[in-house]
Amino acid sequence: MAKELWINLPVQDVKKSKTFFTQLGFSFNTQHDNGDESACLIIGDKNIVVMLFAEAVFKKFTGTNLVDTQQASEVLLSIDAESKEEVDAMAKKVIEAGGKLFGKPEEHQGWMYGCGFTDLDGHRWNILYMDTNKMPKPSL
Repeated sequence: MAKELWINLPVQDVKKSKTFFTQLGFSFNTQHDNGDESACLIIGDKNIVVMLFAEAVFKKFTGTNLVDTQQASEVLLSIDAESKEEVDAMAKKVIEAGGKLFGKPEEHQGWMYGCGFTDLDGHRWNILYMDTNKMPKPSL
């Protein structure tokens, strides 16, 4: 059975993407850094890997065209937050780093608080704080 999941995303400029995600507070595994062709973004305590590949490299791997992220979404990547304040702080960092909010920070369903943003390449991300004490109980 698989031990790890690596998410792969095409980016126009690997260096600019690295700067963007560094400004958001994320780190990179430099063992998988290939200059202008790829970078290994690390997310969370479990070290989830998001490989950022130059578009030409990504196309070569997949053998397909890329999604126009201005017209369609290929995926929504969700990241947890420890508090509402962390969601708000991340939203501010996104704007300062050149990203765009497509969903301002707000409460959802009475127990979640989050926002949505696009990175420099239009990939959609969600930052979400879940207050499990307010989570609805399943009905039996």
